[in-house]
Amino acid sequence: MRIPLGPKQAEQATKWISSAMGFGGAAALVGCYFTDWKVIVAYIPFYGSKFDDK
Repeated sequence: MRIPLGPKQAEQATKWISSAMGFGGAAALVGCYFTDWKVIVAYIPFYGSKFDDK
């Protein structure tokens, strides 16, 4: 089955790209926060300070 994509659907998709990127970025940060992935979370301001070795 082929999904028909025309000029109208392409125009709509370009309007949603910034929103999709914003929601995707927020979801990635929330995922790192809940999984406590030290490699990435260490660079988040304020939250990354819990990994400082003193």
